[in-house]
Amino acid sequence: MVDIGQTGKTARAGAGHSSFRRLRHYLTVTSHEPVIFIGLALAVVFLLLILAPVISILVNVAIVQIGDAARTHAPEGAWTLYYVTRAFASRMSTILLWQPLLNTASIAAGSIILSMSVGGLLAWLINRTELPGRRWFATALIIPFMLPTWTLALAWTTIFKNRTVGGQPGWMETLGFSTPDWLAYGRLPMIVILSLHYAPFVILILGSALQRVDAQLEDSARILGASRSRVAFQIVLPLMRPALLSCGLLILADCIGEFAVPYVLGLPVGFDTLSTSLYRAISSRQTGMAAVMAAVIMTIGVVTLYIDTRMMREARRFAIVGGKGAMDRRRPLGRWQFPAIGFALVFFTIGVIIPLLTLFLSTIMRVPGRFTPENFTFDYWIGANLDTVALRNGILMTPEFWSAGLNTLVIIGAASLASGILGLLVGYVVIRSPFAALGNFLRQITFLPYLVPGIAFAAAILTLFAVPRGPIPALYGTSIILILALVADQMPFASRSGIAAMAQLGKEPEEAARISGAGWWCRMISIVMPIQKRALASAILLPFISGIKGVSLFIILAVPATDVLTTYSLRLVDYNYTQAANAVVLMIALLALSGTILINRLTGNGIAKGLES
Repeated sequence: MVDIGQTGKTARAGAGHSSFRRLRHYLTVTSHEPVIFIGLALAVVFLLLILAPVISILVNVAIVQIGDAARTHAPEGAWTLYYVTRAFASRMSTILLWQPLLNTASIAAGSIILSMSVGGLLAWLINRTELPGRRWFATALIIPFMLPTWTLALAWTTIFKNRTVGGQPGWMETLGFSTPDWLAYGRLPMIVILSLHYAPFVILILGSALQRVDAQLEDSARILGASRSRVAFQIVLPLMRPALLSCGLLILADCIGEFAVPYVLGLPVGFDTLSTSLYRAISSRQTGMAAVMAAVIMTIGVVTLYIDTRMMREARRFAIVGGKGAMDRRRPLGRWQFPAIGFALVFFTIGVIIPLLTLFLSTIMRVPGRFTPENFTFDYWIGANLDTVALRNGILMTPEFWSAGLNTLVIIGAASLASGILGLLVGYVVIRSPFAALGNFLRQITFLPYLVPGIAFAAAILTLFAVPRGPIPALYGTSIILILALVADQMPFASRSGIAAMAQLGKEPEEAARISGAGWWCRMISIVMPIQKRALASAILLPFISGIKGVSLFIILAVPATDVLTTYSLRLVDYNYTQAANAVVLMIALLALSGTILINRLTGNGIAKGLES
């Protein structure tokens, strides 16, 4: 007879012994190879920096905030549907949510149509035709994408601003032309400016797709008698559909969170978008409504990018088979050569030369739009004792400018350095970890900020860290909250860069060093870091450039003591110091362009290639 009870005890004892041995094995591996410990530490850091803020703002949608007890008829901290009801179904919902949502949707739709029309034509000219100067245009036409969006917005107001909001008039008004409100502010200028900014992005995405389309498919169709329009609409367009849809969705996701352009061209005349409505709610301390607005923006961003991810996954199931020579074939333009050159030059002139030249000229004019020798001066750069209330000296002679510049270097520099190092560590854990689940978790959580528009993520960070949380003190008003927000915001790019870099590094160099007795720290400093120095430099510089151009995070989280160049320039805009604001924006644009060129010199790629990657 078999004692079933004794057998069960023996089996449980064996299972327990097996589990103990596995645990002891894991501890032994961790003691010699700390990749698991590093991965767990990174997981905790990103749970706090990325996931906790998002959860915090979603929770704030449904609990009574400080100061709203009387309005909600419930104690602070209690669960409530007041904010959701007020935003979606109250008498104020049109003003609070639906009209800003409609404005945002109309701007996004107009920007998508215009940018894809212009950018698609330019992409075709550069990649599929013998356009003279094609290589130069391939770099020059993407410069608007490297400039901050509000560079174009400030140039627009410098030219077209009227007296509706007071302050200095624009050049058109000074020259005697009355500028209507629909041209000076609101929907039309926003669509034009965002289209100029996104058209280079379309050139990059569609250009890459066009290079993979086999020209032999078009040749075969023409041999069979198909017209050019039929070839375009029945062969080329269907093959380009995934890239076209991806462009549209990514532009939509970015437009939803765009803040700087609506702030400059919409907020002064009450033309609200979702981002400026969120900013108004935060500025007026309506924490509950701000949480609702942020949740709406996050939801739209997540859904949009999820659809894009699914479409790209479906697109990878199909491949175009053809020879490289057939794909690289370009067609002569014939009599359309000069119109094509003119079209590309007009885009470059409107998107680059006119905005930068306008901003520079505005900084050396006493009276806007008066082109006489006695009106030009460098006082707004290096002058002293200016006839203004708050800005007594030129920008380069003002302590606040240099303080903002120092904050920019320290805050953005520290965040970029941390992002680059953390991204490389994430890549190391993802590639080297013996536990696939840990690597997959880090891969997914570091991508989460990419799904959340910047201004919504800034609101989430503010919600979590504005008050003390256990051992963590209130961080609002300090540089630390800006650094943490920037690190989290840049992790999608830094982590992908680190993963790609580590995937190309085999285990052999480390294994040889381990056999020689080198510890993990020694291997990282002596082997991994030197080999990956270019990737690390790019992972640091890319967040730095993005941080210099960024507005959404800083406008929510920065205070005057922690002003960076972007927020300092926007404060000058609020004070109607147009010349000084434009001077600061030119300095930011110069830093962004210089940094981009430096990145591409380090990586050995052209500017277009670097931006595409």
